Amino acid sequence: MLFKHVMIEAISYVLAPHRITSDWIEDQIAETMERLRFPRGKLEALSGIRERRFWDEGTLPSTVATMAAEQLLQRVEIDRERIGLLINTSVCQDYLEPATACFVHRNLHLSPRAINYDVRNACLGFLTGMSIAGMMIDAGTIDYALIVDGEGSQDAVMATIRRLRRPETTKQDLRDNFATLTLGSGGAAMLLTHERFSRSGHRLNGVVTLAATQYNHLCLGQADYMKTDASALMHAGVELASATWRLAQETLPDWSDRQIALYAPHQVGARHMAAVTKALNITPSKLFLNFPTLGNIGPAALPISLAQAAEAGRLRPGDHVGLLGIGSGLNCSMMSVTW
Repeated sequence: MLFKHVMIEAISYVLAPHRITSDWIEDQIAETMERLRFPRGKLEALSGIRERRFWDEGTLPSTVATMAAEQLLQRVEIDRERIGLLINTSVCQDYLEPATACFVHRNLHLSPRAINYDVRNACLGFLTGMSIAGMMIDAGTIDYALIVDGEGSQDAVMATIRRLRRPETTKQDLRDNFATLTLGSGGAAMLLTHERFSRSGHRLNGVVTLAATQYNHLCLGQADYMKTDASALMHAGVELASATWRLAQETLPDWSDRQIALYAPHQVGARHMAAVTKALNITPSKLFLNFPTLGNIGPAALPISLAQAAEAGRLRPGDHVGLLGIGSGLNCSMMSVTW
């Protein structure tokens, strides 16, 4: 779909305070690794992730999303009564019900008229939320939309460590749980609006999406457990990303590596990013990467990467930016932004 009047007005993010190194995680499962003859240093060597972040125990996803959103709203001059839509896109949830968005809505003291709900699409959730909000802004039903995400990996990682310590753990168990050990924590918020209200100049041009749901079994997650066929998932994801790139070239304006100044991707790890870069034949230096110190932050990774790229001076007014996302299921979206 192509957007006519949608602007990214502001982005904000928060990072969890506790740095957890890959070495520390390997220390926790050292006996299992030694018994299975799994070399030390393999977690960082295979993923490229040196560390990831944890929140304090008991921190709720809604609290994280609220922190990111409150930080954003303190920066922009907008009456909160004008926010017509709040979408929470996190994989992590406070409860099965009600929607986590309900807690964020209350925390932010938004209008009772503000529509609020969760959109869950694995690691693609934030882009999906942006797409829905963009359609509503173009349709004229709302003036402002707030997309939020709060992710916390500490419960899943620590539960996985406890399982892997068991004496009956096999090499296959270690492979199945490897991806869980790469997860990080963080939160993000983005304010979208109609161009007539915007002061930023950051235009949302359009988005394309493709599905390959025959691969829906390759990554299966619960609150405290995630089983991943990492190799098969990477190959299927790269294949889907290549097809989505071709669709983007057919659909989105100026979609080529030559015309795109910077990519803000969802980030899984080193092998995944290298495979995607090669398959799409894109310039590696144009990728803004932070997975070595943040890990895989799920849906929050993409907006955090975009915000950090802007902070680092990697974006200039008028730059064409490519937002690239793949989510378990599988689904892939690519979004065009003019900064």
